Amino acid sequence: MSRLDRAQFVRSMAHRGLHDATTGVIENTGPAFEAALRLGVGIECDLRPAAGGWPIVFHDETLERLVDGAGPVATLSPEQLARLRYKGQDTPILSFSDFLDLVGGRVPLLVEIKSEWAPPDVDFLGLIASFAKAYRGPLALMSFDPGVMTAVAELAPKIPRGIVSGIYPATGAWDGRLTPARKDRLSHLLESGPAKPDFFAYNVKNLPTAVTRYVREVQNIPLFTWTVRSLEDWATAKDHADAAIFEGRQPE
Repeated sequence: MSRLDRAQFVRSMAHRGLHDATTGVIENTGPAFEAALRLGVGIECDLRPAAGGWPIVFHDETLERLVDGAGPVATLSPEQLARLRYKGQDTPILSFSDFLDLVGGRVPLLVEIKSEWAPPDVDFLGLIASFAKAYRGPLALMSFDPGVMTAVAELAPKIPRGIVSGIYPATGAWDGRLTPARKDRLSHLLESGPAKPDFFAYNVKNLPTAVTRYVREVQNIPLFTWTVRSLEDWATAKDHADAAIFEGRQPE
């Protein structure tokens, strides 16, 4: 039986919080999460490790795009990262612990664990599992990397978990880390079995597919879809998924 409570989780989720660069609200930051809380929508966010495996809320492997800093996130200590600020504002990088304190169980969370397709960092995943198990609110963990979610299944077996996917291009994305054959397996969710996922999240631009129809209609596993931005995307989400991970405004 799925650990994911449909009544709590099957609803719109703000992708990296309710952010809007045109108004200075940056993804995966406190202001973006507070905006989602005010609207009452669920929140999707990203985790990656600082030095020593401490989980922080950040999408990119390196700092340059969003932060007044440079280099890989994983080379800096939590203390060093805490002193940095997002470009043009006095907004700090949140730790996973800070993020959970901010939300405080008010809306459901989909927490994506970032992976560079290397062997799972057991310190990083262990800390995530500890925080997730202690949290008093609806929270689910997910990753593109089935190996990460298989490890999470051992570390936090009662926490809902999912696989994020889509159609991986044969060339371009993750070249050098994923072979074309593995990209094909991941696209068709063929490595998902050991993780025993409670849900899937699939690229809205690729829906529908035979495998997403199978998991949703035959296996009765909830299907989220990302990243929903346009009215066309919302229509696809309505027809071929259970809930949208979205940016911008929801349609009336």
